[in-house]
Amino acid sequence: MMCGKIITCIICPLGCAIEVTDKGDNNLIIRKYQCKRGKKYAEEEYLAPTRILATTVKIKNYIYPVISVRTRGAVPKKLIFDCMNILKKVEIEGPVSVGDIVVENILNSGIDVITTSGYNKRHINNL
Repeated sequence: MMCGKIITCIICPLGCAIEVTDKGDNNLIIRKYQCKRGKKYAEEEYLAPTRILATTVKIKNYIYPVISVRTRGAVPKKLIFDCMNILKKVEIEGPVSVGDIVVENILNSGIDVITTSGYNKRHINNL
């Protein structure tokens, strides 16, 4: 049984609506792409979609109650909600720098969660 899906490519501004048909056993027919990168993207998005996760975690000793974080790389899409459940329980203590590891190797994905903003004691003293 063949099943199909339309995947909108996000690799370039063209936004091709790429048709992916699975003939079974992940034997794919990919049509309506305009470049090799789009074809590769559609194949990966169909077989094993991944996402960069950007969110916030709680932080102590900061002017705001949360600080922004993201995954250093893409994690499997199916793990996003599990990652969020872990991160909602995390509370870090400052000061922090951009790129500090908040959670190492989240869910054994090989991907770290890092801070995307930072502050030092000077930020607190200027309040």
